[in-house]
Amino acid sequence: MIKKINLALFLLFSIVTIAQQSTSSPYSFYGIGDVRFKGTAENRLMAGVSVFPDSIHINIQNPAAYASLKMTTYTVGGSFNSTRLNSFTSNEKAQRSTLDYLAVGIPLKKMGFGFGLIPYSAVGYRINNKDALGVVNRYSATGGLNKVFLGFGYKINPNISVGADINYNFGKIETVGIEKIPEVQLGTQEVNTSELSGANVNLSVMYQRKINQKLDAYGSFVFSPESNLSSKNTRVNSTVLYSDFFDPQNVDVADAIKNNNTIKLPSKATFGFGVGQSKKWMVGAELTFQQSSRFGNRNNDITNVEYKNAAKFGLGGYYIPNYSSFSNYFKKITYRGGFRYENTGMVIKNENIRDYALTAGLGLPLGGAFSNLNIGVEYGRRGTAKALLIEENYTNVIMSLSLNDRWFIKRKYD
Repeated sequence: MIKKINLALFLLFSIVTIAQQSTSSPYSFYGIGDVRFKGTAENRLMAGVSVFPDSIHINIQNPAAYASLKMTTYTVGGSFNSTRLNSFTSNEKAQRSTLDYLAVGIPLKKMGFGFGLIPYSAVGYRINNKDALGVVNRYSATGGLNKVFLGFGYKINPNISVGADINYNFGKIETVGIEKIPEVQLGTQEVNTSELSGANVNLSVMYQRKINQKLDAYGSFVFSPESNLSSKNTRVNSTVLYSDFFDPQNVDVADAIKNNNTIKLPSKATFGFGVGQSKKWMVGAELTFQQSSRFGNRNNDITNVEYKNAAKFGLGGYYIPNYSSFSNYFKKITYRGGFRYENTGMVIKNENIRDYALTAGLGLPLGGAFSNLNIGVEYGRRGTAKALLIEENYTNVIMSLSLNDRWFIKRKYD
């Protein structure tokens, strides 16, 4: 197992080494940024569907699934994103590589637990604009929100499992705006910094029952109560020496303006249903409702956006030709796919921001006991070019490594 962990750490640091800005979306300006975590690679390649229990993969979205683990599992996931940003007047391209999650799951008889780290959301954009009068406006941002989590699952009986996890959220977001008027020697700069912290919990239940000798039915429910994020905000205005050829240089800096506010993270409920044949195939659907109308921004002076209640639908599944085949490797591969549609609840200039995507991928068995490499593609579109907004056409290459071993089991023979 140590060798496997070293391999996973090598993969992790390789992803971090090549990582660029973790998002390039102008929509990350709002709220807590662009929410990057949409499930582990195994679930994400099925459009985020996480309705069924899995004995060798960690299901971070539903803590009740920890009770179904049969082996200690270590997983790390990352992705590469290529996005084309379109408006009525121009288009741009952006690329980035990110670490998506790092987690460990451990089974203990009728229960299991897991812990890990998730870079949950990200803020990152760089926008330059020059109007007809020659006024230059430049906007940029960095940062995001991270989650450290600890979850537990308990199997009440062979059919029902319950679970809960607690997340501690922390992060820092910095946005910079610069304006330069022609024939004026100096420009003006505004830097806003928000330090975020807070905790939230998720509660869940999973249900599994045989329909007949071959078919199983699955059901799940996950509820996240409303929670608060504390935001400590600092604003610094200054005059700067601006040039297209070097970073702005401060000339005169005003005293920092500080204030604190609370961001409400809305409650969320996810219902899942599925049917399938164990170790062969499964088709499932999930519907998520989020009370986004109670969501808030980091700074109270952001007025060009409103939030309505959000909804998301995912339909996906997997197929394994023959998981126990000894002669044909391709028959042991897990084939995954799905479709996802989401009304994000964000409304900008009276335009609803929607996101939808197709997913497909493979689970490739590795040497040894049940470890696997998961890789796939997510192709989608978010936003709109109406009302001078941005339409994002994106392609995500998703990858994860899931390593399995037996811990805490007493050997019968030495």
